[in-house]
Amino acid sequence: MKIKIVLSVFLILIFLQMQAQIKVASVISDNMVLQRNSMVSLWGTSKPKEKLTMNASWDGTKVSTTSDEKGNWQMQVKTKDAGGPYIISIASVKEKVTFENILLGDVWLCSGQSNMDMPVRGYADQPINGANDILVDSDNTNIRLFTMNYLARDTPQDTCAGKYGGWKVASAQSVSEFSAVAYLYAKQLQQKLKIPIGVLVASWGGSRVEAWMSKETMANFPEALKQTSDKKLNPQYQASLLYNGMIAPILKLSIKGAIWYQGEANVSNYNDYPALLAAMVNNWRKDFKQGDFPFYYVQIAPYFYGDSKAINSALLRDAQLKAMSLITNSGMVSTIDIGEEKVIHPAEKLTVAKRLAYWAFSENYGFKGINFMSPTYKSMSVKDSVAVLEFNDVLNGLNSMGKEVESFEIAGADKVFYPARMWTNRKNQALVSSPKVKVPVAVRYGFCNFPQTKGFLYNTAGLPVPSFRTDNWEK
Repeated sequence: MKIKIVLSVFLILIFLQMQAQIKVASVISDNMVLQRNSMVSLWGTSKPKEKLTMNASWDGTKVSTTSDEKGNWQMQVKTKDAGGPYIISIASVKEKVTFENILLGDVWLCSGQSNMDMPVRGYADQPINGANDILVDSDNTNIRLFTMNYLARDTPQDTCAGKYGGWKVASAQSVSEFSAVAYLYAKQLQQKLKIPIGVLVASWGGSRVEAWMSKETMANFPEALKQTSDKKLNPQYQASLLYNGMIAPILKLSIKGAIWYQGEANVSNYNDYPALLAAMVNNWRKDFKQGDFPFYYVQIAPYFYGDSKAINSALLRDAQLKAMSLITNSGMVSTIDIGEEKVIHPAEKLTVAKRLAYWAFSENYGFKGINFMSPTYKSMSVKDSVAVLEFNDVLNGLNSMGKEVESFEIAGADKVFYPARMWTNRKNQALVSSPKVKVPVAVRYGFCNFPQTKGFLYNTAGLPVPSFRTDNWEK
């Protein structure tokens, strides 16, 4: 008899759940982080023309609205400083939905392709360095994780499901299947700021930058649009499909900023990349309607791409560096020193996350004295048979961390490059020469798919000089 009663109650609950009218966007769930000190939106659907009231427990605020003729609704509520946990309820006359364990903190969007998507547990035969130690130390109620499911669509969508359900509290289980870069970035921020951090991952392996841009934005790039409009291409290669499926559904979400790790799929059209990336960022900023939020991104790591000596990906890395001058409130981190010749997914993700966090700490959170910019090539002069290179942001000087740097090349007017010796002086200059080049015309550093060297050039903060070239020759 008791079994029949329990079964009956269970079936009634299922029936009532099926009849529920109030629905919220999938990115709104228990355990989520809402952006602190801002006007945040909650949105979803209900019965048409239905009055709804939201109650937020952090200050008892009540906000009401009425859904439109299609049942769509949206409400905004002001958040306060970081804290929690809190409860949010949304109710109609006949129904009420409640979300618990809500925190107020900073929310970061994390996007790109497979190096952003790569989970802490790693891929087959491709581990994350220190993964087990990361998981042992992962329990943290002030870090919350959300991974969007892959969704490619021809038109902008209102919602996109979470790959693992709603928001998750950081634990060994949830972190193991979550983006390593995104989690480790969140961990750096949370440890330093002592506030809740929410990280939302919208990434797809192999995706092109064009896929993350709206149709209206892509219309400004007719050649790139033509190359990425073939329906026979994989969805992550096609213009606008991922914007429609994975960015449009979260445009009402309040965020602190975005981090980006992508580029391998655009090696073939490196010339277009700076303008494309800048347009994508402007596209996002315009559509999120939250001003010029910070945008920090990762320069792709060296990889052999079938020929380590070729310069294909070096041209894309160079394009990524150029993009920084086109994007306000942006920063790029170099990964030239952590690439793996035969593995396109470098195992050293903690270094990537730390370098991204340095930008955020210095440029957005007001911490002084943290070095965050890699040295970048500035100019070249020639003295006798020696090329003298000047750099920006060298701090107290250039150094190779005690290792030999073997990836400098030098050429004369014949455009033939030879391996070169490099040394530094107290003027923060790098001096480059080769007995085979009497009158230097051009110098290249690490400018190939995968530099064969024992060491790299850094500033005294341990931030590496990105690959560069002083010429603009085609080969």
